[in-house]
Amino acid sequence: MAKNSKLVEVAFKGERKAIFKDKNELDIIEGEYVVVEAERGQDMGKASCVGSLVKLKRGKGETRGVIRKAQGSDLEALKRNQEKEKSAFKVCREKIKHFKLEMKLVDVEMQFDGSKITFYFTAAQRVDFRELVKDLASVYRTRIELRQIGVRDEAKRISGCGVCGRKQCCNAFLTEFEQITTQMAKDQQIALNPSKISGNCGRLLCCLRYENDMYTDIFSEFPPLGARIRHGSKEGTLNYINIFQNKGLVHFGDSQEWLEPEELMKGNTGQMVNR
Repeated sequence: MAKNSKLVEVAFKGERKAIFKDKNELDIIEGEYVVVEAERGQDMGKASCVGSLVKLKRGKGETRGVIRKAQGSDLEALKRNQEKEKSAFKVCREKIKHFKLEMKLVDVEMQFDGSKITFYFTAAQRVDFRELVKDLASVYRTRIELRQIGVRDEAKRISGCGVCGRKQCCNAFLTEFEQITTQMAKDQQIALNPSKISGNCGRLLCCLRYENDMYTDIFSEFPPLGARIRHGSKEGTLNYINIFQNKGLVHFGDSQEWLEPEELMKGNTGQMVNR
């Protein structure tokens, strides 16, 4: 194996991603399907990123290798697995009802070589699914794994469109979930309306987190909201900042006026109005 084997990020079902080494110098192109080494056996996914950019994403631990580019027979096997996943979803859902388990089945993922089937589910509490695993193992005669995930992970696996009309960020490009707070919505001048600041998962929108630094940088050029601003012979309160027009709206009693950041900073009296 070459010391400087090219790194390849591979995306599997549900945007599950992992990084592998192109040990055999296969000249993999982004978007190609590849067969890779798994914990036990082989798996198959699509190359989502190739080369030096992957080094920025690489985590700790040993990186497994890419075995080969997918061939026609591999792609046919993938389609058969997808049909089996649909069937397994129905079977597992019926068995959940049979065992009266308080859990919601979200997705099923079969490893490419069939050596493992993973059932993803959500639940409000811990679930004793030992009997369910035994039953599923007796049906499929392979290794069965039940993995509990959160509602944000559920949205990532299922995918969909956000309130902006674009593909959900969690499914499109986000690699991990970070903490999001309502304070971020306040800092971005967004009304705390749950229907406006929540995603399909029911949690706060991911964009509140990764856009927060941009808002912070822009607002640093303005006085804080609620600041008293003196402009000419008038004195008013800064009530709103329009980041797209790069102006702040100041209320002067019965009138209001849009001012540039320089005018606002110059007219800032240092006084604040309770908001």
